[in-house]
Amino acid sequence: MTAEAPSATVRPDPGAGRRPAADPAPPRPWRPVWRGILLHCALVPLVVLAPLVALQPSADHRFNVYANGARYLSRPWELAGEAFRSVPQYLALGNFRPLGRMVEWLLDAVTFGLTDLFGLPANISLRLVSFAAAIVLTLATVMLAECVVSRGRPFAGPPSLATAVLPFAVGGSFVAAGRTSTTVLFGGLYFVTAALALLVGAAAARIVGRIRLGARLGTGAVLLGAALAAFNEMACLAVPLATLVMLIRARLLGLSWRETAGGTGARFVALLWAGFLPVAVPVRVIIAAKCAAGDCYSGSDVAPAGALAALPNRLTSWVPPFTWQRATEGPYGHTLTAALPLALVVLLLLVRRFWTDLPRYDTPDRRQAWALAGTGLAVLLPAAAMGALNPQLQRLAAAGWWGLGWRDSALAGAAGALLTVALLTGLFARGHRTARTHRLGTLGGVLLLALVAAVSASANRDHRAAAAAEKPAFVHDRVAQEIVDFDRSAAGDVRRCTLRDQFRAGLPRDRRTGYPPEMRRFDQAVDTATRELAGRPFCTKAP
Repeated sequence: MTAEAPSATVRPDPGAGRRPAADPAPPRPWRPVWRGILLHCALVPLVVLAPLVALQPSADHRFNVYANGARYLSRPWELAGEAFRSVPQYLALGNFRPLGRMVEWLLDAVTFGLTDLFGLPANISLRLVSFAAAIVLTLATVMLAECVVSRGRPFAGPPSLATAVLPFAVGGSFVAAGRTSTTVLFGGLYFVTAALALLVGAAAARIVGRIRLGARLGTGAVLLGAALAAFNEMACLAVPLATLVMLIRARLLGLSWRETAGGTGARFVALLWAGFLPVAVPVRVIIAAKCAAGDCYSGSDVAPAGALAALPNRLTSWVPPFTWQRATEGPYGHTLTAALPLALVVLLLLVRRFWTDLPRYDTPDRRQAWALAGTGLAVLLPAAAMGALNPQLQRLAAAGWWGLGWRDSALAGAAGALLTVALLTGLFARGHRTARTHRLGTLGGVLLLALVAAVSASANRDHRAAAAAEKPAFVHDRVAQEIVDFDRSAAGDVRRCTLRDQFRAGLPRDRRTGYPPEMRRFDQAVDTATRELAGRPFCTKAP
């Protein structure tokens, strides 16, 4: 008789029929590092520009913030229509840029909105908008650098060390280098314009190496090219910039010339040109015909014959010692104030965060440093050439005015930052230095950039102090205060009418009698503002 072994009870597998659990998402330790870079992009420009927060408006800002700001804040639907209706008028003056005017008027409306919402004088609101635009420009410079030097897909891994250093370099370029500098005059517009140009370049670099362009992106490239031609002169530089940056990125990725010419990056750039040229060329022909007599807007004049002589002046217009000299001219210049150590303390706190994150950055090699330097030149050369074409700047260059700011200053400052960081990256590349030398050299370079930024903040303080000491600036400061703190009493009306008389007294002697255009613009602007805020005219004695 054989005994049967008891059979084991078969239990169902609890995992049978189930799909295997998905692997957890890979950790991304570089995200806090990116947040640190974004923090630097916001705080470094604010530290440098903070002494200018109460800088008085000048030139057209004296009127536009009130006239355009009040009008388009209450009737924003008129903005686009007026920009295109005014095209013939501006073309007759040698100017086009309808989209640029829309952005300018929109920024005026935001400025006036801050005045209305928070009760801030318009000069402070104006500077806050300019500071925000400077932060956008810093971010755009960082994005351009990352899209060019990234080893793989941009922003999909740890940031480049060069990208992390850039906010300190860009921040130091925001110097009030004269009355026409973008840091002083139309900062919001030209900082946004420069950011737009750099972002177009970043898009061209990012597209290099993609398998296909796609109909939607191709159509967008054509429309973008046309929009750049209708924006303003500095935005037009985005198209050649994108072309050069695309070539630099392709060479860094090791693409042959044949692969580059037939790639998606080249097709994107070609479509940009296809949208740009049909708008830009006819406009320039019309302007050349209308301005042949030389009686158009002087800021848009071009004089090719003197451009070469002025080019060295514009190529170095971003260099800090030159810009500091222009900012510190006047009775309050060359002073050691609390602005320098205070700014330096804040910047050193940011450098400490940079030092903590240093091991987590992707260290670029010298090929990437050369690519970054090429990108800096691709930004600087067109911007400097645009400035060198202007007859006013040619005369100032011949007179020895180095470091003077103009509408090219925003792009030139970003370009100078790219070149400076490329130099530091090449000097302390890890492949050619020990790890200790690399770390200490990089830290020393960032400390030097922080010191430069602190001196720029001190120079901005000197510029603001010198401007505030002038009588016209005092009048516009008081006008801004009277508009926001409108006094309905008879005494308030007397104060405002006295300010109106003081504005007239500040005009050239031959335009103090009658009702000159400057007086008419003043009355229209301040009346528009006070009627919007208080429902009353600025001065009851005005026509």
